[in-house]
Amino acid sequence: MRATGYVRKLDSLGRIVLPKSLRKELNINEGDDIEMYVDDDGNVVLDKYVPRCVFCDQAKENVINFKGKIVCHDCLKDM
Repeated sequence: MRATGYVRKLDSLGRIVLPKSLRKELNINEGDDIEMYVDDDGNVVLDKYVPRCVFCDQAKENVINFKGKIVCHDCLKDM
C-alpha cells in the first residue's frame, strides 16, 4: 500500500470526500459503485467495483446477471 498524502475528516453521517485528483487517478466517476472491505492487516480498502464471476472470480467485461448472480460467458457456456 502506498501513502497518498490525503487526509480527510469523517462527517457526522460517516462520509468522506475523495479528492478530485485521486478520483481521476483511480478512474472513479460520479455514480460509480465503490467496493469497501477490510484486508488481512485491518486496513479499510476502497476500490472501484468491478463485477466478478461467482464461479471463476475473474473480473470480466462480458458478465451477465443470471438469476441474481454475476456469471461470465465462459462459465455460462460450461454450465
